Amino acid sequence: MLAECGRTKVLCTVGVQDSVPNWMYNRHNGGWLTAEYSMLPNAGQPRKPRDGRTGRPLDGRTQEIQRLVGRALRCAIDLTMLPECTLWVDCDVLQADGGTRTTAINGAVVALYDALLYMEEQKQLPKWPLRGMVAAISVGLVNGEPLIDLDYQEDSSADADLNVICASNGKLIEVQGAAEKQPFALEQFQQMIALGQKACVQVDELQRKALGL
Repeated sequence: MLAECGRTKVLCTVGVQDSVPNWMYNRHNGGWLTAEYSMLPNAGQPRKPRDGRTGRPLDGRTQEIQRLVGRALRCAIDLTMLPECTLWVDCDVLQADGGTRTTAINGAVVALYDALLYMEEQKQLPKWPLRGMVAAISVGLVNGEPLIDLDYQEDSSADADLNVICASNGKLIEVQGAAEKQPFALEQFQQMIALGQKACVQVDELQRKALGL
């Protein structure tokens, strides 16, 4: 699944591994889902060294984003309805212009749906496990005004920056955010959340359209 949002492009795939993490063995409580995220070296400027090539572990940003993707998708799936397997979600950023984590989530959910369809066709699922879609959008305060889907230039000049992740019913899954230059008011925060939730409805519609739902 190639997810595109403006000039940001993220390739999202889901693989099925017939085993679970060690801590889940012999518990007979379903499967697991985890995610990995990577930005290709020339996805943005300046070039980012390939993960693992510098002799150091994954950088903090990469770890934080892949954990975010995993948490978001686990909120959408009933893991007890899976066989004893691990769903590996891979998100590789081909081109970056802001919003890579939200684009990764939006594409990963579509890829997950496709993977579950395959498992259903193979009669590997006792029951459809996906509770609904998950949508994500970036929201920022630019020149005092809330703005959704920030590109790199807008994000770099924003006074505040949020990532809003919602379930299909509009309920919040996660909100990440912070002031970049100066504190912002509670009213502005609430306005940004509401704008993000509204945008997630539109993302949800696009996801369903891509899946033919």
